[in-house]
Amino acid sequence: MQRHILLVDDNPNDLELALNVLDLDGSEAEQQVTVASSGQEALRLLRDPAEPLPDLVLLDLKMPHMDGIAVLDAIRAEDALRDIPVVMLTTSGEERDIRESYAHGATAYVVKPLDFGQFREAMQTIRAFWMHLNRPPRLN
Repeated sequence: MQRHILLVDDNPNDLELALNVLDLDGSEAEQQVTVASSGQEALRLLRDPAEPLPDLVLLDLKMPHMDGIAVLDAIRAEDALRDIPVVMLTTSGEERDIRESYAHGATAYVVKPLDFGQFREAMQTIRAFWMHLNRPPRLN
């Protein structure tokens, strides 16, 4: 069964790095990754009936125009979307950001490591847990 990840980040370098890590083990047959480079684009994709609902949203916190908290609020406010796991994937380790994310319904909060090896390990752990170990209810 193919699983679907929605990766939301405004930084093209972070997007490319995350995509490279997610594709490192050749698991593209097991997963599909859709990219949104803004909060608005993410919500458009999530609300589009022609697009499959993701099994997981990896959401950057610090984005211009519509930050991750606003996207998270919109996801949690819609019946069709509210049960999708949302992992905040961000450079901020600030306690205030962590608390706010959980208060708004984040499923998990991961600080992006700056070291590539550590980043790769974090992404592989996220993918392994959410795509293979976790058993969510059917969304659609």
